[in-house]
Amino acid sequence: MMRHLMASMLLVLSAAASAQEQFVPLKYGDMEQWVVRTIHESSVIGGADKTLFEIGPNQSIAGNQPYTNRGGSPWGTSNVMAKVMGIVKTNNTVYRDVHPDGGFCARMETHIEKVKVLGMMNISVLAAGSIFLGDMKEPITGTKEGVQAMNWGIPYTQRPYALRYDYCVRSSGEPSRIKLTGFSKRGVVSGPDKAITVLLLQKRTEDAQGNITARRVGTLVVTYEKSTNGWVNKASYPILYGNITSHPDYNAELMGLRQSDYARNSKGEMVPVKEIGWATDKETPTHLLLQFSSSHGGAYVGTPGNTFWVDNVGLVMK
Repeated sequence: MMRHLMASMLLVLSAAASAQEQFVPLKYGDMEQWVVRTIHESSVIGGADKTLFEIGPNQSIAGNQPYTNRGGSPWGTSNVMAKVMGIVKTNNTVYRDVHPDGGFCARMETHIEKVKVLGMMNISVLAAGSIFLGDMKEPITGTKEGVQAMNWGIPYTQRPYALRYDYCVRSSGEPSRIKLTGFSKRGVVSGPDKAITVLLLQKRTEDAQGNITARRVGTLVVTYEKSTNGWVNKASYPILYGNITSHPDYNAELMGLRQSDYARNSKGEMVPVKEIGWATDKETPTHLLLQFSSSHGGAYVGTPGNTFWVDNVGLVMK
């Protein structure tokens, strides 16, 4: 009888803990709605019509017009229209795909994008698939502008307990990565490629000149080196708050303070966001940064074939 009583108590406690949690989906985070763009590339590179997918309200857009987030969508993607030396070219590394349990999901792929025009340019770039909270400034005018065109982060003042989403990974299986920036020779980067999820909570400050600094409030980084056996649904990862440099899970390379991200300031200018320190573990953030990517290691680094599927993204509150 005592055994049955203990089992009943555990069930009650488990139910109570679950009842205290609240899953809050991110807007369009169920990946059910997509903007479908049709871009006509320049005739000197074939003049093909290319389809780009963006996360937002169901609609179609035809024409070479710069994209801005539609329907209040907080999501940007690595799918972009570029115009370099007057030549219109697209990069498509994020796709609308089907979740086996029903509905749509996002699929991110790493590949090499090539542009060759006799006597003008011969460029090969390693491009990873990425979706993130923020937006992308179009058109991209050069390989160096890619990172600076990414406005990363949205206003946010909550303190979530965890990030939750469904995912699937297909790893390339290669022992190392490549670095291909467009104009330099192909380099080799040690270590296998990994799909990666990065969530940061920041408290930002902007000075009179428009410079942005931030203190890190919350941190979550998850990497996936191996392929999964199908989908993993409702995966939850707790967010670490405050200075986590002494935490046993701390990885300085992936979780340390960042200096290379950009955001749009109050003047409408894209400026670097410099993290200058760690906030206390009780601080309230001003911005939420979240990115899923099929490769890790920085811009133009990865392994072709790495693929990352994501669906049903939201935050767990307690």
